[in-house]
Amino acid sequence: MSILKIKNLNKEYKGGLKALNDVSLEINKGEIFALLGPNGAGKTTLINIVCGLVNPSSGEVTVNNFDIIKQYREARAFVSLVPQEIQLDPFITVEQTLEFSRGFFGKAKKPELTKEILEGLSLWDKKDNKVIQLSGGMKRRVLIAKALMNEPEVLFLDEPTAGVDVELRRDMWKFIAKIKQQGTTIILTTHYLEEAEEMADRIGVIDKGEIKMVENKDILMKKMGKKQLLISLKKTLENLPADLQKKYIVLSDDKKSLLVNYDSELNLDIAGLMQTLKNNNIEIGDIVTKQSSLEDIFIDLINE
Repeated sequence: MSILKIKNLNKEYKGGLKALNDVSLEINKGEIFALLGPNGAGKTTLINIVCGLVNPSSGEVTVNNFDIIKQYREARAFVSLVPQEIQLDPFITVEQTLEFSRGFFGKAKKPELTKEILEGLSLWDKKDNKVIQLSGGMKRRVLIAKALMNEPEVLFLDEPTAGVDVELRRDMWKFIAKIKQQGTTIILTTHYLEEAEEMADRIGVIDKGEIKMVENKDILMKKMGKKQLLISLKKTLENLPADLQKKYIVLSDDKKSLLVNYDSELNLDIAGLMQTLKNNNIEIGDIVTKQSSLEDIFIDLINE
């Protein structure tokens, strides 16, 4: 079931800059969707339109079947945003920040929710601290906590772990995984592609305002992921024997190793390759395998 539907969405600024060009996208309820793209690709513009911060030039967007323009109050009640910029009142406490945020949505205080969120983001011991006393990483976690106080069904995370150290990043993602299990839909933008690779159910790539691809993460990795065998040789090999002269086998420049590049479409017979090497009296020193990461796939897509 789609909770967010975007159809033929366009955004053109004065001067002719087209930030979004006929974007159509559907986000499923309860999934983590990673929206990837280089700086200036249109990610933040898209998020800001859905959250009511930027007006679209044309197109349709619905959240839980509520139109973001015609039924904006209903639509926005389902959505929360963790923006890139840290914008918090520096002179109130962490706990007050969360309580005020819930009040903005016309909801009564819910101390048990405040405690659950602060504990989940390792902030409970800082609840009485003023925001100005917090580190940059902690302020970013307060932004996430604040966004969760209206118990949104759709949570946008725009570069949520920028400036957060590795340990706190892990804590944050554990908590995000928990709220996903509770049914929250999460749309993520990040430059830490290993996070998207680990956390996302589906991945979309946007570049120059256009959606280049949307795919299930596991299918994408299988479809586009490339593998490589690095076979080091005990002796220098001047030339490849005739039965090893394949387009996917390359002799390294120093002639001390073989690079075997293949993907899911090439059913590489590794045992047969080893036998061919043995038949040609080529002694193997070591074998290392490598598989493309999401970052490799992303770079290939952008450079197409």
